[in-house]
Amino acid sequence: MRRTAVLGSAGTLIAGTLMVGAIAAPVANADNRDHGWSEARGAQVAADRAAKQGINWTDCPADWAIAKPIQCGYVSVPLDYSRPNGKQIKLAVDRIGNTGTKAERQGALIYNPGGPGGSGMRFPTRVTTKNPLWTNTSKAYDFVGFDPRGVGHSTPISCVDPQEYAKAPKADPVPSSEADKRAQRKLAAEYADGCAERSGWMLPYMTTPNTARDLDVIRAALGEKKLNYLGVSYGTYLGAVYGTLFPSHVRRMIVDSVVNPDQDNIWYQANLEQDVAFQARWNEWEDWVAKYDSKFHLGTTRAQVEAQWLKLRADAKKSPLDGKVGPAELLGYFQKAPYYDSYWVPVAKALSAYAAGDIKPVVAASAPDMSDIAGNIASENGNAVYTAVECADAKWPTSWRKWDRDNTKLNKDYPFLTWSNAWMNLPCATWSTKQQNPVEVKTGKGLPQVLIVQSTNDAATPFQGAVELHKAFKNSRLVIEKGAGSHGVTGLVNPCINSRVDDYLLTGKTDKADYTCTPHATPVP
Repeated sequence: MRRTAVLGSAGTLIAGTLMVGAIAAPVANADNRDHGWSEARGAQVAADRAAKQGINWTDCPADWAIAKPIQCGYVSVPLDYSRPNGKQIKLAVDRIGNTGTKAERQGALIYNPGGPGGSGMRFPTRVTTKNPLWTNTSKAYDFVGFDPRGVGHSTPISCVDPQEYAKAPKADPVPSSEADKRAQRKLAAEYADGCAERSGWMLPYMTTPNTARDLDVIRAALGEKKLNYLGVSYGTYLGAVYGTLFPSHVRRMIVDSVVNPDQDNIWYQANLEQDVAFQARWNEWEDWVAKYDSKFHLGTTRAQVEAQWLKLRADAKKSPLDGKVGPAELLGYFQKAPYYDSYWVPVAKALSAYAAGDIKPVVAASAPDMSDIAGNIASENGNAVYTAVECADAKWPTSWRKWDRDNTKLNKDYPFLTWSNAWMNLPCATWSTKQQNPVEVKTGKGLPQVLIVQSTNDAATPFQGAVELHKAFKNSRLVIEKGAGSHGVTGLVNPCINSRVDDYLLTGKTDKADYTCTPHATPVP
């Protein structure tokens, strides 16, 4: 399940004067065997080159739908950091300058929303839309977004024709027979083959460590001596890897809704743990719906609300709603409730309408729009990048017996997401390119205090991830929203969280100890 939030030969090191990109050599050591000296040297070469070249900022292309005064540009990075003077790929970036005075400016704040596969190009619009939650920060920082390698306006990858990808209804992710499982295994293998056929030249290099190296090249191209970074969801793992490979390059770093960075967790185990957390959060939503039975008329207990969901699922499996909404499409919409409690009311209303005989709200929310060509291209691309990065980042089980055993067992108690998540990741079992060893995330020399923000009931990135990163980054500070479960809490509705993010970005200061915030209120329909 994607973790995304709504916020030639190796060259020689450039000699001579110390440039912005060359503040310190990136880290390589025996503990990170797939992330060694050739890549570290290549990252230094690329950053030094980018610091010299800078970025040619212009108005954004019309079809990017990013309006003035935001500016856009490209940064070139090596496809393969062990060959920094070899083939280059493009990274799309955009920015808006700080709104305060020159004296108030503290640098550029770079954002990644997660995924893998998410675009950060909307980040500067938080300034142009005058979002009050970002007023103080935007006075001090340029807001910078980027499309990571493989994503969107950067050199993109693809695994299947986007219109084919968008077609619905898709097969029910919950198998009713061994034949259903064989069909899903065939689809997963075909998807992996499609990735190799359409984008095989990039797949070996679609890794989180390479994206972290890209991030350092962007830092240098911006003219920044050190990085200010906000990463949400998968963006926290990108930040953790960056902080490990480039500890002395970090100035300020906030990681919000944290992927467990333990090497044994990346990525197979992470997805199993996600299934458990999604079930708990789904049940939390059901309890809330039951509390407001007078509004939704779906029952006064969790079991009664679950029965309404299962009836909708069964009806859509028997006869897809409006010919295009089956169980897979339903899950695509209804899983938003465990992600964000801002969806609790609309999801409940859609289920309530269906129970009362009106299918229109469910269809409108769940059905794909085949006429939205740009949207379908973006969706297919996002899924391709997700798959490519997770498959390349770590070694995955190749035995179907293990996948089947683990997910069959898990599905008995945690059925909401388990099989859907399994099929989404199963292409990694037959992936065509090398799968590396994950980075050992650790505190390196020069790493400053990192601010970790997390809600305890997060479904997409379970709470233990924040605990593990807090242990790995020994000087970090952890701020918890206890009892809440929205994914990506920075800039949402809790002033306790937002004030601490502001203080850290503006002053570098944090609480003297880890801090627990009371949760924001749940929605009232």
